Amino acid sequence: MDLRETPLSARYEYEGRIINLRVDEARLPDGGAAAREVVEHPGGVGVIALTDEGEVLLVRQYRYPYGEITTEIPAGKRDRGEDPLETGKRELAEETGATADHFTHLGVLYPTPGYCDEIIHLYLATGLHFAEMHPDEDEFLDVQRLPLAELVERVMAGDIPDAKTQIAALKAWKLTEGRHYE
Repeated sequence: MDLRETPLSARYEYEGRIINLRVDEARLPDGGAAAREVVEHPGGVGVIALTDEGEVLLVRQYRYPYGEITTEIPAGKRDRGEDPLETGKRELAEETGATADHFTHLGVLYPTPGYCDEIIHLYLATGLHFAEMHPDEDEFLDVQRLPLAELVERVMAGDIPDAKTQIAALKAWKLTEGRHYE
């Protein structure tokens, strides 16, 4: 069975600085039609930065939509057309002051495929060097270090609800097989 849906029409309800909201009419596989609400987002990048001592750089910040402080890997929005690796390097430096000798692409994440086209690229950064952080003017961050093993334990315990951080931590753990980080 062909599961694809075919767009028939599109109308923009909102166009903003970060997202756009589009409402489409789509032809369904059975020939029927349905409305599809789509949040357009330029995508983002998350970087799990691992020190030589096996610690991960994390940022704590207030997330307005949830009304709480979250613990996350450094991450940010891509500029339209920007290379994901360049976004990752920029965000890592801005949010933590770190640069890295090596970046390993860990794949992509579709955080909310039911209604949003956002794609998040994930990277593992190693060979870290440190300078001063320079977050965006509306960004207030607390940088922390946590052993990778402890981060994985917190992910498995449900203490880290952020999807990109969960996936990056588990992929980094698997990729490094936890060596020297327990």
